[in-house]
Amino acid sequence: MTPATKHPFILIVFVFLVAFPAESTPTPTPTPWPPQFYALLYRTVNESNRIVDVWYDWPKRRMINVLQYQLGKLLYDVEWNNGTSFYFTLDSTKECETKYFEVGVLPPDWLLPGAHYLGQEKVDGFLCNVWEKLDFVWYYEDVVTKRPVYWRFYDGISSHVLKFEEGVVLEDEKWQAPVYCFQKGSDRKASLVDGVLRAY
Repeated sequence: MTPATKHPFILIVFVFLVAFPAESTPTPTPTPWPPQFYALLYRTVNESNRIVDVWYDWPKRRMINVLQYQLGKLLYDVEWNNGTSFYFTLDSTKECETKYFEVGVLPPDWLLPGAHYLGQEKVDGFLCNVWEKLDFVWYYEDVVTKRPVYWRFYDGISSHVLKFEEGVVLEDEKWQAPVYCFQKGSDRKASLVDGVLRAY
């Protein structure tokens, strides 16, 4: 009696595996952002901390970040798809700077082209799929809910997502920059890198 006939079960399993090989698991792809959302972020930039309220409105090609600096000022950043961004305060200081970027508001699928899947990693208590793009940004998405959890840039800027709500829209009047943003001398051209980083 041959070894194979002594162990018929092993032979059956072997034949089954050859005839029906296991299908490979497809590589995950990042979930596009919803067309409109609100997010609350905890952001660190060069050891400086801030809380950021973000409203993203792709149908109207606009995005706003409201940044509360740690023990500091409250700064509004209104971005438009033509590359124009207004950075201003609404207090008595009446600060405003207008910048012109080479890129507009990022589309919902901005991460898809060129993203490289790095596997899974646990961040902030969530198991995440991780992608890297152009050695520029590392993006972490919750495996279960597909919501963004965390992202960081090559220069150390990082954002932890504390809240993410799809479909939330900010009233139109909140997007209007104050009149002092349109006074002469408040504008300047910014770099392409600044244009990408401004959305974070």
